[in-house]
Amino acid sequence: MLVDSHCHLDKLDYDDLHTDVAEVIEKAKDRGVDYLLSVGVTLRSFPTMMDLIRPYPNVFASCGVHPLDIEEGFDFDQLRTLAADDRVVAIGETGLDYHYQPELAEKQQDVFRQHVRIAVELNKPLIIHTRMAREDTLRILREENAQKVGGVLHCFTESFEMAEAAIELGFYISISGIVTFNKASELKDVVRRLPLEKLLVETDSPYLAPIPYRGKQNQPAYVREVAEYVGLLKGVSAEEVAATTTENFFKLFSTATR
Repeated sequence: MLVDSHCHLDKLDYDDLHTDVAEVIEKAKDRGVDYLLSVGVTLRSFPTMMDLIRPYPNVFASCGVHPLDIEEGFDFDQLRTLAADDRVVAIGETGLDYHYQPELAEKQQDVFRQHVRIAVELNKPLIIHTRMAREDTLRILREENAQKVGGVLHCFTESFEMAEAAIELGFYISISGIVTFNKASELKDVVRRLPLEKLLVETDSPYLAPIPYRGKQNQPAYVREVAEYVGLLKGVSAEEVAATTTENFFKLFSTATR
């Protein structure tokens, strides 16, 4: 059994795939991916995402505003209301991205803090996006007591030291298809060094398809390739990676039911 701990089912181009969400979920299940977490990135698109996934009890949701989408609008009370839905098991995607929008760093930090406060209030873990913002990400998590709820640094591409610091705060590290890329040598080393008990696997679909699908639209079924590659790096079977990361997922997202 596998879990795709981070995908964007409402962002897939189903016309390009010549399919629909039901077939994408079924294809994943055929490859042993029994559960999915569909991650929200704007408050405006959240209701549409929920309508899409609600018929499928094996698909959970998160609610938040991605740091690169904050100019589309953020409302603290609206986020609190939407995130209180029983289907929502996490707050996010939230965090900091100074690679693409360094000019919005201050605004990103403010919105990030508000996400953490809601997560603590609702007792739901956080899904964190961080890029070129290691120190500020960890500082805000500490200052806002994120250790009370924990969470995950998703699509991890940062240093081993950042991963260790996040784990000390009760966070997991999620590995995407990037780990299969030829140039991802630092990430491969991080995966080798981190305990499997602190890892999750994800696709971040429709983005970042792993080898051998690189360049194509990603989808949850391909999280199997990520798990297999993590197993190769750590010298364990894909089955052990699947079993451990699945347990990790349900331990972290404790309101998700099997």
